[in-house]
Amino acid sequence: MTASVIAAGASSASWQAFRRHRAATAGAAALAVMLLFCLLWPLVSPHAYDAQDLTRQLEPPSPEHPCGTDLAGRDLLVRIAHGGRMSLLVGLVATLVSLLIGVTWGAIAGYAGGRLDHLMMRIVDLLYSLPFMFFVILLVTYFGRSLVLLFIALGAVQWLTMSRIVRGQVLSLKSQPFVEAARALGASSPAILFRHIVPNLLGPVIVYATLTVPSVMLEEAFLSFLGLGVSPPQTSWGLLTAEGAAAISILRTNWWLVVFPGAALSTTLFALNYLGDGLRDALDPRRARER
Repeated sequence: MTASVIAAGASSASWQAFRRHRAATAGAAALAVMLLFCLLWPLVSPHAYDAQDLTRQLEPPSPEHPCGTDLAGRDLLVRIAHGGRMSLLVGLVATLVSLLIGVTWGAIAGYAGGRLDHLMMRIVDLLYSLPFMFFVILLVTYFGRSLVLLFIALGAVQWLTMSRIVRGQVLSLKSQPFVEAARALGASSPAILFRHIVPNLLGPVIVYATLTVPSVMLEEAFLSFLGLGVSPPQTSWGLLTAEGAAAISILRTNWWLVVFPGAALSTTLFALNYLGDGLRDALDPRRARER
């Protein structure tokens, strides 16, 4: 009972600290608005994201097309909403892949210790020395442009930092009394690790996840800009920006093709970063003691 009361008090204090972080609350609100826009606007828009009208090519913003049209006469606003779905999906799924690998790797290394820990972390150090974006480009080029491969490739290059974070946390937790009590009661090592230690790492994991999503979205945008990301007819904010930049380089006009997709991507990235900063401050135990 006492533990539950303490946990509830800590959770309440963290929530209050998060609410006092104005940039974080603004970021959370902006992210919520962007999510609702991406999810709902393609359902209620009078235009389909892939509906072409060659008689309406490159129209500037107007009441009928608030963000203008593209080279194929498609409504840019609904394409931004649909592309946002894809960019956010890539960011979320790739982050989950990186968390699955990183948390498992770091938890096992930290709990095992000794030679196994040394070997696993030297592998991490070795992988850190590789140019991972070049590795992702090679994968996509060799195996073809696949959405599943994009999820796996982007997630597989983001887990290294998480594994180090988790390992450090496990090293500090595995000698705590609650772990010793579980070991004395006969709990197996996997049970101790994944039932008792890993749940106590949720704070750092959540914070790092919110900071990983924008990183993955930027990498997807970079790949799409190179023509190696999401394949048409699907679209993403990176692909929309690349198409707009190509059109502008040819025609020297049509600013809306880059400005609106770029603004949507930038707003989401800023919102996620501010949200991550607020969660880090709210869940930091040292700051909690100061409060």
